[in-house]
Amino acid sequence: MTEKETIKVLIADDMEPIRRFYTQILNATEDIRVVGDVGSGEEAIKCAMETKPDVILMDIEMESNDAGIRASGEILADLPATKIIILTVYEEDELISAAFRFGVQGYLLKNATPEEIKKAVREAVQNRAPMSPEITSKVVGVYKRVDAYESSLLLAVDLLSGLTETELETLRLLMQGKTRREICEMRHVEISTVKSQIHQILRKFEKENIGEVIGMMQELKLDDLIRKMLEKK
Repeated sequence: MTEKETIKVLIADDMEPIRRFYTQILNATEDIRVVGDVGSGEEAIKCAMETKPDVILMDIEMESNDAGIRASGEILADLPATKIIILTVYEEDELISAAFRFGVQGYLLKNATPEEIKKAVREAVQNRAPMSPEITSKVVGVYKRVDAYESSLLLAVDLLSGLTETELETLRLLMQGKTRREICEMRHVEISTVKSQIHQILRKFEKENIGEVIGMMQELKLDDLIRKMLEKK
């Protein structure tokens, strides 16, 4: 195999024994060569710019708990063709989601076997997304929740657009914890008027309890959207 065909790998991990272990594994293959090993995110950025690796094995937690993710973002901004595989002991949804938002190629747990690590490097340069089975299930869960959130958000925005200005204002005050009596005093209206507006909100949202509507708005964090909608009316 020629030098041009060799996969160049950079290893970034703050534990030297781990870097040495990965280096030994990868350099023992004919098609992979380790071009650098560093112990921090800052060093990873500098070394990546100098060596321009094909693949980076990047630990998440080095000088800070998200150093690897931040370094990945900076590296990929300048070297978009580089493939980054996150190596970690974590399976946290938030970290997984953040890593993929930055554009990393794959995500492996640190207990991956030597064969799994070599396979991941080769898959990465083929534009595939190497992942440990445990991570795969997490990623599926993350994207299912994202899809569900986006669907709920679109529905909520559509329903809000169907409310009148007074109904929006009533809903906003209810979300602030105001009672019906307090809303009457603030808006100088009768209690029957507020009850009628709440009834219309429930009808348009197809809910039986105003608490369900308020919960939906708060879960989707739509307070600012309602305020901006009122400013435009």
